[in-house]
Amino acid sequence: MIARRVRRRRSGPRDLTVPIQLFSYAVLLAGAVIMILPFLWMTSTACKPPVELNKIPVRFLPQNAVCRQNLDTLYDTSPHFNRYLLNSAIVTIGRTLGQLVTCSLAAYGFARFRFPGRNLIFALCLALLMVPFQAILIPEYMLIRKLGWLNSFKALIVPGTFSAFALFLLRQAFLQIPLEIEEAAIIDGANPLRVLWHVTLPLSVPALAAFAVITVQAAWNDFLYPLVVSSTPDTRVVTIGIALLQGERRTPYNLLMMGSFLATVPMLILFMAMQRYFIAGIALGGVKR
Repeated sequence: MIARRVRRRRSGPRDLTVPIQLFSYAVLLAGAVIMILPFLWMTSTACKPPVELNKIPVRFLPQNAVCRQNLDTLYDTSPHFNRYLLNSAIVTIGRTLGQLVTCSLAAYGFARFRFPGRNLIFALCLALLMVPFQAILIPEYMLIRKLGWLNSFKALIVPGTFSAFALFLLRQAFLQIPLEIEEAAIIDGANPLRVLWHVTLPLSVPALAAFAVITVQAAWNDFLYPLVVSSTPDTRVVTIGIALLQGERRTPYNLLMMGSFLATVPMLILFMAMQRYFIAGIALGGVKR
């Protein structure tokens, strides 16, 4: 007797009733509004004159928009602001490229090579995700000081050239690539590095894009570590530059929001350009093998 396999039809959004669909869209719309509201408030405050900052009742939109004046005042108050943006870009690019090299090599080794203690070493690498950064901040600062790297880009970039999350993400992506494709390249005479560069990485574009978005966002928004190892305008990043706008007795929130707006625009552009790859790469992180 031939056994029959019954395949259950997977339910999708079209199988839901109209009221449930409307309710789902309403919940998603409410969540989107809640998420975007702080960005709208930041943009509105960035264009408010000082007299409207503490005005009661609070108005969401400025009565007299002074965006250009606030921008000029920001650069008068913080003349090195463009330098801070450039420093953040240098640190972000350096960390991203460094993690791409170190994490891709390590992830390929964990995904394709068999060696004693592989699972244990990989578990120890992932255990780094459970260690708070504040726990290693002081030892790392002492090491940077002994190396003579304080107030330099080496101190800002080198310690950030490895990420346990990037290692896990890329390893999961490499495991999804059929081994037969790499074996065909090896038969043609390619060594492991050429296989990684010409075969594995091109087939892992969604994961690499997700890795880039996450790494760039984390490096661009980093505040605590640059605050500890950098104290000169030549190496300060934009997050510290924005924090320096706060005064002891008075804080110009319109200038603070204007600086935050200028620092947010590059990240928004990056995310919108790579959103499709970002979502696809995050999905790879949850695939087990």
